[in-house]
Amino acid sequence: MRLVCLDLEGVLTPEIWIAFSEATGIPEFRRTTRDEPDYDKLMRFRIDLLAKHNLKLGDIQKAIGGMDVLEGAADFVRSLRERTQLIILSDTFEQFAKPLMAKLSYPTLFCNRIETAADGSVSGYSLRQPSGKKCAVAAFKTLNFKVFAAGDSFNDLAMIAEADSGCLFRAPEKIRKDNPHLFCADTYGELMEKIEGFLNNR
Repeated sequence: MRLVCLDLEGVLTPEIWIAFSEATGIPEFRRTTRDEPDYDKLMRFRIDLLAKHNLKLGDIQKAIGGMDVLEGAADFVRSLRERTQLIILSDTFEQFAKPLMAKLSYPTLFCNRIETAADGSVSGYSLRQPSGKKCAVAAFKTLNFKVFAAGDSFNDLAMIAEADSGCLFRAPEKIRKDNPHLFCADTYGELMEKIEGFLNNR
């Protein structure tokens, strides 16, 4: 049995925090896992920035409500799910992802959860588990699945390394340069070609 694990933001959807930055006019929110490999450091920075500007979970969700998935993503997901099992492994949060999952016809998603205070302000976050993407791939392998993984950021590298096969997708230049051993697909056609090769390599 074979399955595919994909990152969400930057692969199938725009970066949520970048969209929020554009909605609020606050450029500091543009910082993502493409820029900062330490996820806890990044989230603490975001939470402090939200508090500084008195922005709450509802403000983020409002910005997400105006987002769409990346061009071609819905067709790509539909075609992929006709071929094999797909799991989305993301460091986003349940409260962020639901409207975007609807636009992708609800593939299976493993992600995290935002913690809020009574007034709706973001007080923290709960990881499903540390190194959740890598651990999920490792767990699938114990069930005798062969796994293909793809993503675009620092926090996807361990997942890709753990998988039986994988690649980068539209990764920034620094990540490409630092990982020359990894193929980087720049279109859904290229990504599907890599996945097809994995699926057909029985």
